[in-house]
Amino acid sequence: MYRDIHYKFKWNGASIDYKDLGEISYSLIKEGKSYQKAMGEFLLDWIDKNDYIPVKTSGSTGEPKEILLKKQNMVNSAKITGTYFDLWPGQSALLCLPGDYIAGKMMFIRSMVLGLELDWVPPSSTPLKDSKRCYHFSAMVPLQLENSLDKINHIKTLIVGGAPVSSDLKAKIQDKMTDIYETYGMTETITHVAVKKINNGAKDSFETLPNISIEKDNRNCLVLHAPNLNNERIVTNDIVELVSNKEFKWLGRYDNVINSGGIKLLPEQIESKLNSVLNQRYFVTGLPDDLLGQKLILLIEGKQEDDHLSEKIKTLQTLKKHEVPKEIIFVEKFVETINGKISRRDTLAKTQSI
Repeated sequence: MYRDIHYKFKWNGASIDYKDLGEISYSLIKEGKSYQKAMGEFLLDWIDKNDYIPVKTSGSTGEPKEILLKKQNMVNSAKITGTYFDLWPGQSALLCLPGDYIAGKMMFIRSMVLGLELDWVPPSSTPLKDSKRCYHFSAMVPLQLENSLDKINHIKTLIVGGAPVSSDLKAKIQDKMTDIYETYGMTETITHVAVKKINNGAKDSFETLPNISIEKDNRNCLVLHAPNLNNERIVTNDIVELVSNKEFKWLGRYDNVINSGGIKLLPEQIESKLNSVLNQRYFVTGLPDDLLGQKLILLIEGKQEDDHLSEKIKTLQTLKKHEVPKEIIFVEKFVETINGKISRRDTLAKTQSI
């Protein structure tokens, strides 16, 4: 049951049981910093009489919204993760993500359910800066991993989510002893439902966690069957290539597809090819065009740093002719969602209004 807390669970060195959560939550809300208040409010929700938790979606692919997640399904998700990564009571875990969103909440739930010894540090871009302890398990976003490479071997198993891991960052982690996995998931799936090893035996495809199967719909978008996490099948807008009913390759978002002269372009695939010549934040999208219907454009954050960028892009052997942007636009600052992801739609709208 979701009210059960493993007797080996520790939070910042202190043993915690269910009856302690009320006092802790009130203390965090009353005296804590903003990231602590968010966790305190979550814990209050966890111990109330309802069997669900209200959570916010990230807003990266649409307007942020509040949805309700069953507490028992969150416990099920924690157990599935524990099984896949062979996590055991008494092992150590690090929480360095904000408690506002599902990723931070689930690190806490996993620790309570699995009996992990959880260290909670303020969310920052350098979570291991002052760390002297080694951990069995943690979760980060790519920026945190990028800034922790000198100490990442202090973590045995790391999951990375929130945004795709760039090919440049993947190259930097190949000599690390840590087992690092890129995750696939969303708020509606209670964080990750599939993972992909990206070092030490890296794989090309995501593998689903136990008791989760997949298929495609007529748009070639992923459909998830996860009865322990959601009673309904989950239809996504992620275009995939199925390897099996347990493995898939992620190709891009259906929402982002550009139809240029009858050719369907996947921005995420093009962006991965541009990574070798760009060191600023960027993305590609489509603008209305009388001849093509939509023309492919490249938006780059900041000022132009390379006068020869256009020529370098045109000579990239990995890019097909129709994948070369017709126009490059520099934007002073990208619009971000509330949790720091690039909002393609709002950035484009801002650019067009200038």
